[in-house]
Amino acid sequence: MVWTLPESMLAEPVNNPALPPGFAAEPKWDGYRALLARYADGRVVIRSRRGTDMTAAFPEITRAAASLPAGVEFAMDGELIVWEGGRVAFERLQGRLNRTAAGAAGMAAQWPAHYVAFDLLRRNGTDPDLTAQPYTARRTALEELFTDQALAPPWTLCPSTTDPTTAAEWLEWSAVGMEGLVLKNLRGTYRPATRAWRKYRVAHTTDAIIGAVSRSLTDPATLLLGRYDPTGRLRYTGRSTVLPRPLATTLPARLSPAGEEHPWTGRTFSATWGAKAALTVVLVVPELVVEVRADVSRDSAGRWRHPVKPVRLRDDLAPADVPLFGDDTTTSLT
Repeated sequence: MVWTLPESMLAEPVNNPALPPGFAAEPKWDGYRALLARYADGRVVIRSRRGTDMTAAFPEITRAAASLPAGVEFAMDGELIVWEGGRVAFERLQGRLNRTAAGAAGMAAQWPAHYVAFDLLRRNGTDPDLTAQPYTARRTALEELFTDQALAPPWTLCPSTTDPTTAAEWLEWSAVGMEGLVLKNLRGTYRPATRAWRKYRVAHTTDAIIGAVSRSLTDPATLLLGRYDPTGRLRYTGRSTVLPRPLATTLPARLSPAGEEHPWTGRTFSATWGAKAALTVVLVVPELVVEVRADVSRDSAGRWRHPVKPVRLRDDLAPADVPLFGDDTTTSLT
């Protein structure tokens, strides 16, 4: 009987990183979520959380799975990541899914991916389907698979702990691109398409300079933010989420349209991170400072990869008071 991969189990966001009794914690990776099937005949399937077939996009992972001994069969849940310069480099994954086979092979050679396995859903045996087993049993089976098959890079076994102190220490890994924690009930089964895990994303409040707004000066939708680098150049550092109503109401009266001397004149901005569609923006005089809540995900240049949440205008700060571009200084952690 031919089996297929289930849908991915999901996680519900939480605001508290504390590890409750009866739960395990794992680092939250900044990569591509991926289910991986290795059939007894050597066939390999890699599928995204949304059902996209990523097998051809990651030839280095496909080869590693296909090269295992004949008869080995399993299904894993995990994360595809690229490690570069001492950090998880999400941007090196961008474009993989839209490449030809030759293009994907070239990216794999330049920026090879790793598969970080954090769950085992199926394995050879008399009772191969492990989804009805508790987390502890699935974790033991995953560790045994790594040992039995001597799995080495590009395979990586995701750390797991039931020690609250260790879990808290992992929150300090944000500098290398870890986003936070995933908390899993030790007795919980694998429930496809269900938000039964918990995820905590590290975030902080910090300050940035408003360099432009989307839509219009009189009805701004989002902010385009910048910071000065050590040479005095205003660098784009990311976008905001949709402005909260109080800020959207009061901000237009504070904005001044910029002239051609604005450092971003002639530049285009993507509608979303990694997208090709251009965003409609209006450049403004970079004189207003805003406090934002940001997570730890950044690209290799130091820009926020996810939209940041505007908190309030900082009339008490001048642009010169804002941290320099690439500075991870924060005002508070949440």
